[in-house]
Amino acid sequence: MKAVIQRVSEASVTVNNERIAEITEGLLILLGVEDADTQEDIEWLSKKIVNLRIFNDEKGVMNTSLIDTNGDAIVVSQFTLHASTKKGNRPSYIKASKPNFAIPMYASFVEQLEKELGKRVQTGEFGADMKVALLNDGPVTIIIDTKDKK
Repeated sequence: MKAVIQRVSEASVTVNNERIAEITEGLLILLGVEDADTQEDIEWLSKKIVNLRIFNDEKGVMNTSLIDTNGDAIVVSQFTLHASTKKGNRPSYIKASKPNFAIPMYASFVEQLEKELGKRVQTGEFGADMKVALLNDGPVTIIIDTKDKK
């Protein structure tokens, strides 16, 4: 499972000219699922994300987490995070899971994140042509791969 976590002042997701998700201070999480992912990956990643100390404290130091700030989150599925650019110029997405596996894993991740945060997490629409807008705060962007827990 790969995630790109962006600290945002605001973010939204629009599908077919309809805004389906919108937050102010919080995290925009782009999530890519592969067939090797497990429930353990979901639990580890969600716990890691909500506890990342990437929000400023009263001294302006990145020392507080999403839980500490009571911030919001949007999770957007993004199979392109598993793109391989090793050969040629056209990316291969062979490592990205097919919808029959990816959709339940994505839903389970959102559910686990909601459990960790103690509130609703907004989402994009799996498989849709989404327009994702964000105002990256910092900018702070972190990439996490559950297969490389460093």
